[in-house]
Amino acid sequence: MADTSKPGGQDMSPAELRKMFGANLRLLADTYPSVSQLCRELGINRTQFNRYLSGESFPRPDVLHRICTFFDVDARILLEPIASLESKRGVLNHPLIDDYVGAGMTEIPQDVFPSGFYRFTRRSFTEADLIIVGLFYIFRQDNHTFMRGYEAKEAMRQQGLPTDSETREFRGIVLPQEEGVATLVSHKRTMATSFNYLSRVASFQNHYWIGYATRTVRETMTGCRAARQVCEYLGHFSPEVLKAARQVGFCTPDELIPYHRKLLQLDQPFS
Repeated sequence: MADTSKPGGQDMSPAELRKMFGANLRLLADTYPSVSQLCRELGINRTQFNRYLSGESFPRPDVLHRICTFFDVDARILLEPIASLESKRGVLNHPLIDDYVGAGMTEIPQDVFPSGFYRFTRRSFTEADLIIVGLFYIFRQDNHTFMRGYEAKEAMRQQGLPTDSETREFRGIVLPQEEGVATLVSHKRTMATSFNYLSRVASFQNHYWIGYATRTVRETMTGCRAARQVCEYLGHFSPEVLKAARQVGFCTPDELIPYHRKLLQLDQPFS
């Protein structure tokens, strides 16, 4: 059972616990693009979830465990602000490296890399003749910029991997670079990490980025570990985003959006 004492040793009242939990749950829910989808993923009624958010109600122990497991947090979200919990486990802010790697852990201005949905395309790492089309979501929290998305089910099947949402989900941190942004991305509880670099494309609409994606795997004769990548900003939840979500997966070069195909330069080797 969680210790419900305050830092000074005083016990927290049920109302204070509900208020703290509601505030932390709102921050966690803000990392998810759709509250309705979040409730479906958690298996919690939307009306009841809203009562948790407002501090009117408190979840049963099994529901609390489900929420903590889903967001990869522990029961301390009842007692302390989520920001203080995150700061305690922030290895990139360790004094040995905070002026080196940690120096990049700052919020990126919206005009440099805005929050919202992005469609990305790149040559498949596993299917040399195909292009992978995907979607990710950029959001801000605690003065940092984060990425979240899901691998296409088709791409997971091609690798013989499970297609459930937890296995497909990836998250990452976005870091500012002198001429663009970089991301470090991983799946839950895995040691494989991808590094991506993106630089804005000068265009009329100014919502394209070009760069590359890499993955930390051994060199093989058939697969590749780095590929040119294009990202297109789609904005926030909209019919265009829903349409893009239905189109994730593999496609041929001829099926690519023309401007994506032009930027990918598929006839030119990546170097």
